[in-house]
Amino acid sequence: MTAQILSEGFKDAARDGAHAFRAILTAMARPGTIATLQAASGPAPISPAAATVLLTLCDRTTPLHLAGAHDNPELRDWIAFHCASPFVSAENATFALGDWAALQPVDRFGIGTPEYPDRAATLIVDRHDFDAAPTRLTGPGIRDTATLALPEARAFAANHGLFPLGWDAILTSGSRLAALPRSTEIS
Repeated sequence: MTAQILSEGFKDAARDGAHAFRAILTAMARPGTIATLQAASGPAPISPAAATVLLTLCDRTTPLHLAGAHDNPELRDWIAFHCASPFVSAENATFALGDWAALQPVDRFGIGTPEYPDRAATLIVDRHDFDAAPTRLTGPGIRDTATLALPEARAFAANHGLFPLGWDAILTSGSRLAALPRSTEIS
């Protein structure tokens, strides 16, 4: 392993992880809110925000799927060292990382079961364009309405139609992060 793989990650794991967890939790609880993280770094092409999400939420018990350019030896080694997440197919993933195009088709990811809707996948959509045209959001955690740019509003609306089943999404780019749980209505 290279020194870069060993040295990147959180500088102060306990403190940085706690701050990152709070930011991710707040973003998930308040859809449409964009947080700026004091982010960790990882090998290309992962954004600092996505690297921070992995370091915070993934460990040896969280199966991870890498898609597209994110599925490369350097990033696999970095994840193996810092998170120890097992790499799996899309259908078996608890988390999936890639840009929106690489994560397609999204219907291959787990949506939970009626008995266990929490067993759905969380998609980490990296290199998201937060400056694209916004979409109107309503639902739990949103007072009246909120807006957020989405890579494909129809896919998120269809996912919401499966509620209480469906995948959740964390959108990342640079050091910014937003989250869209399946309970959010897209209009």
